[in-house]
Amino acid sequence: MRSFYYVHTGHRIGLDRFRRAAAIIKALGNEDITLLTSDYRIAQIAHEFGITNSVGVDVVRNIPQIAHHGDKLIFDSEEANPLMLDDMRNYFSKFVRISDKKDDVKAENEFLLSPYLNGEEICHAVVVDDKYFTCKEKTVEISYFFGDDDYEKDLEKHLDFVEDLHPYLQLGFYYFLDYEEMLKTKFVHYFEFEEYETMIMQSKILITASPQAVLDALASGGKPIYIQREDYRQDFNALFESLNIPIVYNFDKNHITVILATINEHKYRKIEQNSNKITKFLKGSLIL
Repeated sequence: MRSFYYVHTGHRIGLDRFRRAAAIIKALGNEDITLLTSDYRIAQIAHEFGITNSVGVDVVRNIPQIAHHGDKLIFDSEEANPLMLDDMRNYFSKFVRISDKKDDVKAENEFLLSPYLNGEEICHAVVVDDKYFTCKEKTVEISYFFGDDDYEKDLEKHLDFVEDLHPYLQLGFYYFLDYEEMLKTKFVHYFEFEEYETMIMQSKILITASPQAVLDALASGGKPIYIQREDYRQDFNALFESLNIPIVYNFDKNHITVILATINEHKYRKIEQNSNKITKFLKGSLIL
């Protein structure tokens, strides 16, 4: 029996789940796990994130072309309908689902990793790479990371939201070539896609629409501000509220101005370092 890890990625979904998968696979150490992604492009460079084996499968229905009946699967996606999920639970000998939904319910024949739920065969935890808990010095006052995906070029449409702040820009993965070059002319300083880790480590304040970047920044001692995109689910908002992370809707410039004016007094809550807990849960669930 082989072990697989499927993540939904792409130019309309970003890389948050991929970054989460990279952290989990790293925490699992030398376990033989093949990462399956819905985008061939990120699968081709997954080794740069410490992932030894990765395969692009295009769509979730192609998983059985790689994995066989009786194999084991960690599944991080919202693509599957209830019937498809039930088929997966029967197809794989062990099935672990990662959920971000506060009102989710664990089904039979599955294990669940969730930032909200507790119970038998459930791991209540937030995934952040251990490296972000080691940050010591912040050298960049403020950075802006819209996300790894911006198919509609919304960053450009709302440049006035941050341009007066003169932030460092973090470039994303699924940006059009001409779009990326244009953005570089609008921001004096910027981080390339490959410098995401550096950006997280160095930024005192991070304004971002990426939920995973919010968590990474908080773990590193930064002060994240979450921008709720219209095309993104609001599944993380309850978690962010519990961590006292400011949330800005509709690119409200007045709201973010108020947040920034008082951010040094703002009391963020600490995020737990859960890698050992997650590793123990996954190894026990998958019998690794």
